[in-house]
Amino acid sequence: MKIETNRLVITEFTMDMAEAVHLNSLDEDNRRFVPDEVFETVEEAAETVSFLMSVYESGDGPLVYPVLLKDGTYVGYVQAVPFGGGAWEIGYHIGSPYTKKGYATEAVSAFLPVILPKLGVDTIAGVCLAENKASVKVMERCGFKKEFEGMGPYQGEERAICRYSYSV
Repeated sequence: MKIETNRLVITEFTMDMAEAVHLNSLDEDNRRFVPDEVFETVEEAAETVSFLMSVYESGDGPLVYPVLLKDGTYVGYVQAVPFGGGAWEIGYHIGSPYTKKGYATEAVSAFLPVILPKLGVDTIAGVCLAENKASVKVMERCGFKKEFEGMGPYQGEERAICRYSYSV
């Protein structure tokens, strides 16, 4: 996959991205909102990148794609994650040095019209912690509709969440 926007390229992982994945995963927002996506070492990140690369061929798991600036700088990722019954959830993370520039909104907006047909679906969910105001803004700017706000499951715990849906 290769999607280009004015400022970004969404493509497939390569092993040389492991160090950037590791470094971007260490920011405080990642630790706070998606602690299962923190890689304390380059080796941990490399294992994950290797697994994610294998999913491109097998289709068995999350479809995660790096988001790069046009100069090749890794700034984060966008993903589609299966969660049962043929349903999918969107996810994304932009490393803290690159936030507040609209990259997440740009990446998600470009990703949706490509990934939905690839998955053979016309709807994708989005879930975030209610306190994650940046993620709420991204989903709303990208046309997701809020379906629920309140206590619900999030990474194995009951937390205050917002659940969204995007349909074509």
